Amino acid sequence: MAIKFIFPALTNNSAAATDCPLGITHSMQERILATTALLLVLCIGTLALFWHPEPPSPPLPRPGLPAGGDFVLETATGKVSLADFKDKSLLLFFGYTTCPDICPTGLITLTDALEQLEPEEKSRVAVLFVSVDPARDTPAHLAEFTAFFDPAIIGATASPGVIADLARRYDVIYHFAENGAVDHSADIFLINGKGRVVDKIAHGTPATTIATALRQQLKAQ
Repeated sequence: MAIKFIFPALTNNSAAATDCPLGITHSMQERILATTALLLVLCIGTLALFWHPEPPSPPLPRPGLPAGGDFVLETATGKVSLADFKDKSLLLFFGYTTCPDICPTGLITLTDALEQLEPEEKSRVAVLFVSVDPARDTPAHLAEFTAFFDPAIIGATASPGVIADLARRYDVIYHFAENGAVDHSADIFLINGKGRVVDKIAHGTPATTIATALRQQLKAQ
């Protein structure tokens, strides 16, 4: 005897039940998605309302050029001020005559830089060596000291109070040691013809680099 297997006809509802397992209909899916979306919006809104992240720390300021400014100093030939170097490029260097190393090597480097300039260029450049030790460095002694390197270099100083104020404005640090030596910073400041500091040259910079900086500044003036 033949056995017949009778299968129920598939209707639309059964097809829908096949697409949505566990008896979840399309309308139920839509409600679940809508509820999920609403919960997500509520979470984002709550996070935006109560989360206040700390702003990033501002970057540390980069060390810049000193404010500089005018001065009146004493030289062997009289007073000298920043205005006397109008329309010239001025190299300003702080130190003292009995300095054992930094000052002599720095002045030698400046002398070499000046020798690399053409006569017309050199006539538009001035070098001022300011002593932070006025008790021992008189204007006359400074003139003898700077002439040993180059007669064009001017030696100058002033009272301790004036020197301290000038050093502060040019970010120069110096300290008198017990043995009579003076610890001091060794930067050389390039000042344009309008009296503004335009460059700070580190100790040990080659003379050729300084000469190039001077030529560029002379062209810019």
